[in-house]
Amino acid sequence: MNTTELSFHVEGMTCASCVRRVELAAAKLPGVNKASVNLAMERLNVSVADGFTTEALGKAIAAAGYGLRKTQTEIGIQGMSCASCVARVEKALKRVPGVTAASVNLATERATIEALTMLDPSAISRAIEKAGYMPVQLAGADLPLTDNKAAEVNALRRDLLIATSLTLPIFVVEMGSHLYSPMHHWVMSAIPMRTLYFVYFVLSSIVMFGPGLRFFRKGYPALLRGGPDMNSLVALGATAAYGYSLVTTFFPEVLPLNARFVYYEAAVVIITLILLGRLLEAGAKGRTSRAISRLVGLQAKSAWVERDGVMRDVPLDAVVPGDIIVVRPGERIAVDGKVIDGASHVDEAMISGEPMPVAKSVGSDVIGGTINRTGSFRFRTTKVGSDTMLAQIIRMVESAQGSKLPIQMLVDRVTGWFVPAVMGIAVATFTIWMIFGPSPAYTFAMINAVAVLIIACPCAMGLATPTSIMVGTGRAAELGVLFRKGEALQQLRGAAVVAFDKTGTLTRGRPELTDIVTASGFDADMVLPLVAAVEKSSEHPIGEAIVRAAEARGISVPPASNFEARPGHGVAAVADGKKIEVGSRHNFEAHGFDLSALAADAEELAGAGKTPVYAAIDGKMAAVIAVADTLKPTSRSVIAILHQAGIKVAMITGDNRRTAEAIGRQIGLDHVLAEVLPQGKIEAIRQLQKGGTTVAYVGDGINDAPALVGADIGIAVGNGTDVAIESADVVLVGGDLRGVIDAIAISKATMRNIAQNLFWAFGYNVLLIPVAAGALYPAFGIALSPMIGAGAMALSSVFVLGNALRLRRFRSPGAPREAMAISPTLAEAH
Repeated sequence: MNTTELSFHVEGMTCASCVRRVELAAAKLPGVNKASVNLAMERLNVSVADGFTTEALGKAIAAAGYGLRKTQTEIGIQGMSCASCVARVEKALKRVPGVTAASVNLATERATIEALTMLDPSAISRAIEKAGYMPVQLAGADLPLTDNKAAEVNALRRDLLIATSLTLPIFVVEMGSHLYSPMHHWVMSAIPMRTLYFVYFVLSSIVMFGPGLRFFRKGYPALLRGGPDMNSLVALGATAAYGYSLVTTFFPEVLPLNARFVYYEAAVVIITLILLGRLLEAGAKGRTSRAISRLVGLQAKSAWVERDGVMRDVPLDAVVPGDIIVVRPGERIAVDGKVIDGASHVDEAMISGEPMPVAKSVGSDVIGGTINRTGSFRFRTTKVGSDTMLAQIIRMVESAQGSKLPIQMLVDRVTGWFVPAVMGIAVATFTIWMIFGPSPAYTFAMINAVAVLIIACPCAMGLATPTSIMVGTGRAAELGVLFRKGEALQQLRGAAVVAFDKTGTLTRGRPELTDIVTASGFDADMVLPLVAAVEKSSEHPIGEAIVRAAEARGISVPPASNFEARPGHGVAAVADGKKIEVGSRHNFEAHGFDLSALAADAEELAGAGKTPVYAAIDGKMAAVIAVADTLKPTSRSVIAILHQAGIKVAMITGDNRRTAEAIGRQIGLDHVLAEVLPQGKIEAIRQLQKGGTTVAYVGDGINDAPALVGADIGIAVGNGTDVAIESADVVLVGGDLRGVIDAIAISKATMRNIAQNLFWAFGYNVLLIPVAAGALYPAFGIALSPMIGAGAMALSSVFVLGNALRLRRFRSPGAPREAMAISPTLAEAH
């Protein structure tokens, strides 16, 4: 059975109870295999099969009291020629899960697609291709229909202003009269009691059914459906205080004389403080997703495109693969491509975390969103729209931020029963105070029951995990570390062993000349150009390394003639009038050469993990040249920091044992598993996992795909402009091994942050709900006002969000990549 993963933006969720309700509504639908909600991102992720329809989901979510937000995207289409083509494409697009409308314009060769889901560009492309046409991704094609977040904040700000202006007069007069007796006497003498109560009634009614109406519109329907949420608690608490005050105002005779009080100030202060909390929460939520906003903001608006010899400033959505783009100093590179002319240095810090500008020349890859610093160059576009590296990164970060960690599953089960439990506690509180409370018992019962309803905060519990994930993964992305799967964020903190592939991971991935040891009568300046002349005609990697070394030193290489290749043994040729022979020990021994003068040096070089190659000039042994796949500059420091954190380091390689163990000694590896074939790497990882050890494997994501999957956490070293490495849980964008340190450190920091949030969220409710119920009154005479409860509840969610935002200040514990202070060890990262 084929399954499809879809994501939807859900509007109206406020707390953990909302999460549970939306998940249950979606899970009951035909074709839905799994439903998961991220409260911080307001996102519903569903795994669906045959029988699922977006319309059915929309109705189910609406019936639960929420709504799905629409999105819109555009895509270019090539190959259409008539109206029947338009109809065929529209029909194909409308069959894509989640699409609610599709309109194709034949003149512009574009399709505009509306959906309730967050569309997968590849699904759209496949539908177009299946219809017989060619999709063309447009840069900057994804457009939200409305800026919902900004509208929500503006509405909250307006409602809070209205509520505050009407609440202050009631609060000042009522509380001032309680705290300052002369004010009480002045108010009573100036304004008759019934008139004052009526003024309170008018002002509080405007607050209740104006700014406060949002709580009643959502809270009571949820209560009637049998799924109360935080809005239900607020609505019930405010209604109880307001309703009791109405009775006192208009029907005082039904109450005993000692119970004729009004609590209008409690009702309106509850509404006002919770609106304030919502506004602060909305602002904090916006800051938790700032990493995504920054990445989106990197996209250029237009590009200088060269077409038919004319340079034009073209909007980004009109750029197509194959276009030639001109980039001048200081300009932002529009899309991904390959340099065809010119040279420069490009600032890639916002993509990979690398602070130093990267040199670019003909053949170099350039990344959309990065900034050209010095020279001018031209490049040919290779990827646009959702195919660019920047778009891939944004999708991966959004996916990780929207994921639900295993720890969240337990939290959801607890919070699913939280609101009904609070309502039960409130009823019990009211009943106990009515039976056992002092006179006026009804007043005590009502105040304490309302305080219980108001102080309970399911929001904090619902936000504790997802907000930390959002900020943590966003900060990781800024450092060039992409968590493809949220589960890796939880698992990586427990990694006891980090196993590295050798070639291209710990090492540069290509051989380089490291040593030239000459025999008596020869020197390196004489030997190197002659050996390079011979090797220039060879295609062997060792020969290429020698030629590169000669060119890097600016040595003039003479032409060679009479080239002779001896497969598996070496090469020979004539250069500068001399016969030059280069090859292995076996080659020279087979031809009767005496290697004794250089044998000890060759043995020492081999013991250091290098490959010795002998060279002879005119029949005399001239030198032994060492070539090695050298370590990356950061390999030693990364392994040292891992050791400081108590993590063991292993290397799994197909190289011969002698070379592998030499490298292991150089950099202090704990385990070296050598001569391991690609298919044997999984078994090697299983050896390391014995006894329940958590193992992270670091490889290139191509040859190491099985090992990445077999490890507890697979970390792929990104290469070029493609970071969508399916087999990996984590991707290091710039290929910098310091990203391994950052990934582990940010995993530890994020999980510690989640633990702090959960401790606060649960501890707050466990401690303060009994206090609100009046548990301290018999012994200490302390009763909690509903107004204090409202303030505490409002600040509880803000505390959780504020604590999560601390992760934005996370500093890399590895070697510095940013101009800022950093922690010295991984263990101290926070």
